[in-house]
Amino acid sequence: MTWRSGSPRSQRRTLLVLLVLVSGCFVLTAWSYDVVPVSAYFVWLLVGMLLLRFVPLLVLTAWTVTGALALAILDGVGDGGLISARISSMVALVVAALLVLLQSSRQRSGLPTLLGESVLSDLRDRLQRQGTVPPLPPGWHSQSAMLAADFVGYAGDFLVARLDEEQQRLEMILVDVVGKGVAAGTAALQFAGALGGLLGALPPDRLMAAANDFLLRQESDEAFATAVHLLVDLRTGDYGILSAGHPPALRHEAASGAWVVDRARGTALGVTAHGEAEPSRGRLAPGDALMFYTDGVVERPGEDIDDGIEWLRTTATDVHAESGMQSLARRVLRRVERGDDDRAVLVLHRSGPSR
Repeated sequence: MTWRSGSPRSQRRTLLVLLVLVSGCFVLTAWSYDVVPVSAYFVWLLVGMLLLRFVPLLVLTAWTVTGALALAILDGVGDGGLISARISSMVALVVAALLVLLQSSRQRSGLPTLLGESVLSDLRDRLQRQGTVPPLPPGWHSQSAMLAADFVGYAGDFLVARLDEEQQRLEMILVDVVGKGVAAGTAALQFAGALGGLLGALPPDRLMAAANDFLLRQESDEAFATAVHLLVDLRTGDYGILSAGHPPALRHEAASGAWVVDRARGTALGVTAHGEAEPSRGRLAPGDALMFYTDGVVERPGEDIDDGIEWLRTTATDVHAESGMQSLARRVLRRVERGDDDRAVLVLHRSGPSR
């Protein structure tokens, strides 16, 4: 369907079709005003707003309103006068036309309303697809759960993951872009594309440095993010964690059943050219797990983030005691109170004892 491209050619074709249809309505109005009154032309204004860019919409609106008003006046004069109901409909049509043009002019994407929504939905779907962890070899399991702020559907939290061809090294990075909603979602998609091309091509420290440089080059003063990077050797369970201003990871130790706070710390990305980083290393034994999350999971207004982390440790312990690692990320996220920040939980688990 060429009209969905939003190209100049498709817009001209769509405009021509709409002008022909509106002109056909003019003929019906001239034949019998009661069949197609002035109020019927509201529909064409709405259709135009959905399908046309601003300039073609302006042409359609001018043609529709001018023709509809002229025919309404001519019909009223022929009947011996204009009744108040008809005058009110004419005024309402003019007001509606102005509102439609105002709405179209405020479309930052430059696309018609219908196409603009389609583009945003496509961006959201692409970001979600990029966050899919590849199928892991036997003995390893991953799960993730994400929820956008206020359920708007566009989150600034995203995950990028890569498993090497030998299925021996898993690399993942969980990122929380500043902001929320559509603005954060589009920024996250751009950042995810950049990281997706670097993941596996650079060692972790250089990857984080490149990500930091990318954000520093952005024009916005608010282009910064927190991130946590994980590299795991799936043969041995050895792992390394790098954090850039991100809340600390939690490690589940099967032997004790406790969730322990990881010690990796670092400066957020996009803040300074030379951030500090304190990595952590360890080994996941059978039954062990790592949990990563964004600040929307543990931050509460007026509360210290350490209290939120302690709440998460307790919640993860309770949830794990109920039914083990099955759907742990989703079940933990369900217990997070609704808030105005995006939320994400990621769990990597090595098979072993369920308790």
